[in-house]
Amino acid sequence: MPEGHSLHRLARQFDDVFGGQTVQITSPQGRFVADAERISGNELEHAFAKGKQLFCRFSNDLYLRVHLGLYGAFEFGGDDKFIGASSIGAPRRIGEREGNMQEPGEYSGPPEPVGAVRARIVSEHGWADLRGPTACEVLDYEQVQAKLDKLGPDPLVGAAARFQAAKGQVRAGEDLELLELGRKEFRANLARTSTAIGVVLMNQDFISGVGNIYRAEALFRNRISPDLPANQLSGRSANKLWWDIVAIMEDGVRDGKIITTRVEDRDPLGVVWPDNAYYVYQRQGMGCRCCTGTVSLAEVAGRKLYWCPRCQKLPRKKALQVGV
Repeated sequence: MPEGHSLHRLARQFDDVFGGQTVQITSPQGRFVADAERISGNELEHAFAKGKQLFCRFSNDLYLRVHLGLYGAFEFGGDDKFIGASSIGAPRRIGEREGNMQEPGEYSGPPEPVGAVRARIVSEHGWADLRGPTACEVLDYEQVQAKLDKLGPDPLVGAAARFQAAKGQVRAGEDLELLELGRKEFRANLARTSTAIGVVLMNQDFISGVGNIYRAEALFRNRISPDLPANQLSGRSANKLWWDIVAIMEDGVRDGKIITTRVEDRDPLGVVWPDNAYYVYQRQGMGCRCCTGTVSLAEVAGRKLYWCPRCQKLPRKKALQVGV
């Protein structure tokens, strides 16, 4: 499943190539016809993401909400004016796959739909096809707010604010204020649960956009055992964890892929991605990059969890099983 940085890159793509334009929306597959008709023919004013969800606001005060889930992906194409930030489709086994933009050049409209296209968005200069999402629906403002209110703080709220400020959509300088509000909410969320931190970080109610890779890598970078009850993490450690997640996820938005290793911890003879991209993710049975230990793997709440038992030891008297 794409992690939060992927959806923020996708929101930038939509804002760049469709923002401020009247678009036609159809459902070649037939499963989105009624909702498509509610927003087709309107201006797509603005796109934004929170966590793993994409929202597009239209001039008739309705919103398109998309959750890609495990298999969802967008494909884009158009003429030489249809250029924006890179989009991201469904992930590969390791890392992610960038959605391919059609080569600029002669443009005569979108091609015939291929496969089960849930939604097709068409502007004067290009198109986007959505396949395989977990959710694709049209909501009003109150329904969108209800969805947003259920989500925990998004570590990429600052990066989003800077992007919007550059486009004149919000005032400059809001990024640090929003990130500080997110830090306080994250810290409060951890304090109210005894669930293991390795489970909490995957719960979108507690923090938005963190997936399996960022969960494993952030815990390792901060030497936190995934078994540790969230409310036993010190305030200082919670703050440090928040700002570290912010940093590595902002790197993901910039780079279009997840790279969490520091330069000094990489094999100088190997390529950075994917060989040197991670500390523990999908490195079970391999030597830890920072100690003499071996990376472990366990299944927790239906997802694979990776960690180094030597670097990420539980504090004494806190020996709790993962997932409790």
